[in-house]
Amino acid sequence: MRNTFLIFLSNAAIVFCSAQKTVGVLKPKLTTKDSIAQLADSLPKKERHWSISGQNSLTLNQATFSNWINGGANNIAWISRVNYNFTYQKDKNLWDNNIILAYGQNSTQDIGKRKSQDMINITTNYGKQISRHWFISTGAGLSTQFAPGYEDANNPKAKKLSNFMAPGYLNLGIGFTHMRNKDLVIIMNPANARLTMVLDKELQVANSYGLLNNGESLLLQFGFYGSVAYNLKIMESITMVNKGTVFSNYLKNPERLVLSYSAIINLKVNKYISSVVTLDLFYDHNQIQKTQLKQTLGVGLSYNFSNGVERKVNEYLGSWLKKQ
Repeated sequence: MRNTFLIFLSNAAIVFCSAQKTVGVLKPKLTTKDSIAQLADSLPKKERHWSISGQNSLTLNQATFSNWINGGANNIAWISRVNYNFTYQKDKNLWDNNIILAYGQNSTQDIGKRKSQDMINITTNYGKQISRHWFISTGAGLSTQFAPGYEDANNPKAKKLSNFMAPGYLNLGIGFTHMRNKDLVIIMNPANARLTMVLDKELQVANSYGLLNNGESLLLQFGFYGSVAYNLKIMESITMVNKGTVFSNYLKNPERLVLSYSAIINLKVNKYISSVVTLDLFYDHNQIQKTQLKQTLGVGLSYNFSNGVERKVNEYLGSWLKKQ
């Protein structure tokens, strides 16, 4: 009996020690939240192919005078602008889309409202990669304005010079796109159709915008189109967007180039306040045989947005990077 009792105590001691050892190595119990996080990290990340970014801005200028001996007229001016980019890239396919819209007015005492900015510019370009920096591509672009323009500083009582889709320019071309990096894009279309549209009957006059006869609304040209877009970071809070285009008509007077250049300088104060300077130069022999210039400067509100995906231009253009 005594031996049986001793054997029982020995077995109990062994079981107790084993249990203590097992409890000592137990890991903390994972919560449901931790389990889901670990599962998410273990799953392959979904590749995103759309890069979406843009800027909305509203610039304001204002002046008020009361009993001011040096003179002056009360005035207020505003310019609203949106600039959106939608780019799709997968494998060797690149589809780039841009929308730029701008409109502004100034109102001066005893003179009334006048237009100070007016722009509609929509472009799309699809390319198939054929080498490290080159794509064979096809693209289209539409440019016009929102409201009528007049000879006497946009005075509605003066002679009308332009209107919505009068003129409107549609470019359709095929050629090559060169992308050295994400800030430099060059498009060269040796086969490009340029359609000039004048849909306002008041402006359908012979020799106006290249129209051959009164009552005509379309002018078709075929030639070479090229564009260069270059983004420059001058300082941490100062960026500059440049774009230049050229068109030469193979069919008639190819030496009369249609030239345009635009520059936008953003001077960022903080997340929502910035100063914007714009410069536009344009020359088209069919419009006026002089260089056209437009420049604006304003301080106001701006809001930038992005879906957090950008093109990673390194060895190959087919890869994308999610911003950290």
